[in-house]
Amino acid sequence: MTHPQISQPDQVSTAISQSMGFVEWAMLLTLSVLWGGSFFFIGVAVADLPTLTIVVLRVGLAALALWAIVLLLGRAVPKGRAVWGAFFGMGVLNNVVPFGLIVWGQQTIASGLASILNATTPLFTVVIAALLLADERASPLKLVGVTVGFLGVIVMIGLDALSGLGAGVFAQVAVLGGALSYAFAGVYGRRFKRLGVDPIVTAAGQVTASTLILAPAALMVDRPWMLTAPSGATWASIVALAVLSTACAYILYFQILQRAGATNLLLVTFLIPVSAILLGALVLGERLGWVHALGMALIGLGLAAIDGRLFKRRPPAPARRTA
Repeated sequence: MTHPQISQPDQVSTAISQSMGFVEWAMLLTLSVLWGGSFFFIGVAVADLPTLTIVVLRVGLAALALWAIVLLLGRAVPKGRAVWGAFFGMGVLNNVVPFGLIVWGQQTIASGLASILNATTPLFTVVIAALLLADERASPLKLVGVTVGFLGVIVMIGLDALSGLGAGVFAQVAVLGGALSYAFAGVYGRRFKRLGVDPIVTAAGQVTASTLILAPAALMVDRPWMLTAPSGATWASIVALAVLSTACAYILYFQILQRAGATNLLLVTFLIPVSAILLGALVLGERLGWVHALGMALIGLGLAAIDGRLFKRRPPAPARRTA
C-alpha cells in the first residue's frame, strides 16, 4: 500500500477564514466539551495518582491512540528533522510549559482564580497573532469581543474568585505564563499547514514529543512503581482523559487551527468554563445560578463580536422601480 507523500511547503495554501462558519463553530463547541470534561476525569484520577503521572499517562495513551488512527487511515508519517523539531516545539509550548506552570500555580491559588487567569489566553493570542501573523490582524471589534468574553468568564466563575489577587503573586504569574505559552503555541502551530502535515499526524507528533519530554521527569519525581495500584474508576478516567479529552480534542484543535487560525481557535478558552458548568449541571446535578446565565450571555456576545458577521452593516436594499 502506498502512502500519500507530505506536500511541499510551497504547494500548500496557508489561507484561513477570518469568520468561522457552522462547521468551525461546531468543532469549537465540541472541543470545549471535550476539554471541559477533562476536569471531571482529572478530579477522579487525582484520588489515586500524582499530577505528573496523570499528565504522562494522558499524553502517552493519547499518542498510542493517535498513531493507531494514523496507521489505520494510511496517513504519511513524517521523517524529516524540521517536522519532528516542530513537533517537539509544539509539545513544549502546548503541553510541557503550560501544564507545568499551571499545575505548580494551582498548588497555591484557588482553581477559580486559576481559571480566570487561564482565560486570558485569547487576549494574549490576539496580540501575538497580530504581531506575528499577517492574516490575523487585530480589529477594534475583535478586541472588544475578546474583552467582553473575558468579563463573561469572570462573572460566570464568580467575582469572589478575584479576591485572591495579590496573594501568591508568583503562582499567579505562573498561571499567566501558562496562558501565554498556549497563545504562542496557537501561533506556532500555524506552521504545520505550511509544512503540509495532516492534523491527525500533527496531534500524534505533539503528544509523542510531550511524552518523551515528561516521562523521565515523572519517573524521577513520582516513582510510579512505588504507588498503590489505582482503582478501576481511576483507570477508566485516565483512558477517557487520554482518548476523548486529548486524542480526539487535539485532532479538532489542529483542524480548527488550519481552517480558522490561532485567534479563533483559542476562543475555546472562553467556552471551556461554560461546558464544565453545564456538564456539572447535567451529570452531577449541580445548580445553575443567574450569574452563570449572565456570564454565558456575555461570552456569547463576545464571540459574536469576534466573529463579526452580526455587526456588519447590511447594504441598502435596491430601490424598487416604479411603472
